[in-house]
Amino acid sequence: MSNPSNVVIVDAVRTPIGRRGGGLSTVHPADVLARVQSALIERSGIDPAEIGQVVGGCVSQVGEQSFNVTRTAWLSAGLPLTTAATTVDTQCGSSQQATNLATSLVGSGVVDVAVACGVEVMSRIPIGSNSSKKLGLGVPIPKPYFDQYEMTSQFEGAERIADKWGISRDDADRFGLASQERAARAWAEGRFDGQWIPVEAPDVDEDGKPTGTTHVVERDEGLRETSLEKLATLKPVAREDGVHTAGNSSQISDGAAAVLIMTEEKASALGLTPRARVVDTCLVGVDPVLMLTGPIDATQRLLDRTGLSIDDIDVFEINEAFASVVLAWAKEVGADLEKTNPNGGAIALGHPLGGTGSFLMTKALNEVERIDGRYALVSMCCGGGLGTGTIIERL
Repeated sequence: MSNPSNVVIVDAVRTPIGRRGGGLSTVHPADVLARVQSALIERSGIDPAEIGQVVGGCVSQVGEQSFNVTRTAWLSAGLPLTTAATTVDTQCGSSQQATNLATSLVGSGVVDVAVACGVEVMSRIPIGSNSSKKLGLGVPIPKPYFDQYEMTSQFEGAERIADKWGISRDDADRFGLASQERAARAWAEGRFDGQWIPVEAPDVDEDGKPTGTTHVVERDEGLRETSLEKLATLKPVAREDGVHTAGNSSQISDGAAAVLIMTEEKASALGLTPRARVVDTCLVGVDPVLMLTGPIDATQRLLDRTGLSIDDIDVFEINEAFASVVLAWAKEVGADLEKTNPNGGAIALGHPLGGTGSFLMTKALNEVERIDGRYALVSMCCGGGLGTGTIIERL
């Protein structure tokens, strides 16, 4: 295996995650991303001219999120025009793959320092906007695809995973409730302190015009008071008798996050203290019909390549696209759910698509430090049948 053993994470920062139509919905996506890019530089004290490349994730690259939003954000923040930037689309895993690509750029010696980041403001650019028939630009799937694979939605994929791994509605609801309870506890105990920045956002009137006043977003907005009884009343979203509801699936959200990556030698030369080492990364292809089983294969590949066992991992951040995705993953790889998304996941906190990978990296880094652990593993399922994977080691 190729081991990026000298690639380290110096810092990571995120916005709070805004709910649909919530506190971040009045801010242009490039500006949301610019806030965390700037904060990463301010917090670390690095000269931004030292950063060789910025790699960002974004899924719906249309309208306000088009034209290489990562580059636009960087320039909007007044950062050096000589620093190159790329925006990648690996569906929901976009900014985790951005982190993996930034790691590869540093590990291969192309650059000494890189920023990985991601953004999605789904309130302004709804999911699927760039594939909408209303654009009059056709559909993304050509007819020959259907000769190869059945075309399923992510919702249907999640239901088929529930069928295959024997996951019930009650299992999914209990998992959804645990996500909410863990996120509430994390905020109550200050577990997220130091990883997020407040975001000042304009107030708007009924027509969406700025009123001249502002508000500050300084808390994840997806948290809800609920119970198993309340969750049991929610209607399934994919099938009439389906397992998944709005209470045990990820939320439509807004937000951005960023991670500072460099060689260990460069960190030393700049007088910066690394917080973690990137042990290994991967991107795997899986069945595009089930679609969302990527974390199983990604986890297995990372463990095979590193020689680590599932019990060596102290923290897992597995994206809660749907409850069945995480529950099936845990059953298949033998992971401890107590170590998995210990501070809540996308069911409670939200899932700003192209930004979530960087959020999970930020959460994993902070949690493995908080518990004085050693290894954290991050993985995400992605539309089209992909799985992102990263293992980091606390330093």
